[in-house]
Order: sequence, then structure tokens, then C-alpha cells
Amino acid sequence: MSEPLPTENYFVKYTTLVKETNIVEAFEAQKTAIQNFYNNISEEKSTYAYAESKWTLKEMLQHIIDTERVFAYRALAIARKDTAKLPSFDENEYASNSNANERTWASLINEMNVVRESTILLFKNFSEEMLGCVGKFSSLSGTPELLGFIMVGHVYHHIRIAEERYF
Repeated sequence: MSEPLPTENYFVKYTTLVKETNIVEAFEAQKTAIQNFYNNISEEKSTYAYAESKWTLKEMLQHIIDTERVFAYRALAIARKDTAKLPSFDENEYASNSNANERTWASLINEMNVVRESTILLFKNFSEEMLGCVGKFSSLSGTPELLGFIMVGHVYHHIRIAEERYF
């Protein structure tokens, strides 16, 4: 993996959850974990939130999908040497405007699988040079490779939260 984030950085809680050192292998390895976890949640359970004002499982999965898309765009922009500082996004605004609870659980799982396949193709086609390009996102600097590890860790983070608080 490229230069790690400073330990005080918010995203370290995600990157430390990833065991693999090759980003494409990390994405590929996680596909089974995604399938095993999300396919065992019923439509009825998917609308559960563990407390008032907390996301339902549907909203959480939509958040994971949205985040993967945003981070994949950031990785693409940096790999293509776009020098603009990429903006942050408000995850709660995205969630409240997602209509996730109006969708079927199966449609969200399908979208997650398609987005992940797209992300894998993107990263498979980045050269080592592209993976190592440095760009700015939110208030940080990092590489496409680092963004990939954040994406993988982000999924593991939310699976852990779901296991601890929703079941």
C-alpha cells in the first residue's frame, strides 16, 4: 500500500481493517464477505434501525454504495492527474435524500454488486504510476490506492456496526 495516512486521520479506522496489501486483491476478497453478509438479511429486517434517527440497514447499504461511487470518482480524478481539490460530501444529506427505504433490499444488493464490479475494473486498469499519484480530497492528500483501501475498510466497518448494533 502507498504511504499510510497519519494516525490521527479519520480514515485510519477503515484502512486498518484491510488485511490485503494489493488493492485489487482486497476488493476481490471482499466480494464474498459482502455476499455472505447482505444476502442473509431479510427484506423485513432491512428496514430496521437500532435507534431513532439512526439509519436503517437499507440506508446504511445505500450509504456504502454512495461512498464507493464518490471515492471511486476521487481515485479516477487523481489517477488522471486532475489537480482540483475534490470536495467532501455530507453523508447524512446523501442518506436522507436517497429514498433507500422505498427500494427493495434485493435492488440495493444488486446495485452494490454492480458498483463493486465497476470499482474493481477501474482499479485493475490503473497502472502502478496511476495508483501512486497524489491528489487532494476533503481536507487530505492521498493516492487512488489509498482511496481504494479506504473503500474496502469502509465496508468492513459498516458490516461490523451492523453485527454489533442491528442484530
